[in-house]
Amino acid sequence: MNKVTTYFKESYKELLEKVTWPNWAELQQATIIVLVATLLITFVVGLMDVASSSVLKLIYSFF
Repeated sequence: MNKVTTYFKESYKELLEKVTWPNWAELQQATIIVLVATLLITFVVGLMDVASSSVLKLIYSFF
């Protein structure tokens, strides 16, 4: 049980003293990057979905 308590104490200390938190401008910039990347990936996956659907409809039309 002592190891578990030590682990949580050290984790808390590391969280407060060693972790560098982003400032508001950095947080906004990172959020915009994530949103743009998400929209881009969503567009690419949607495009792949439409393309594969069209190809499968073409293949199924032969049977």
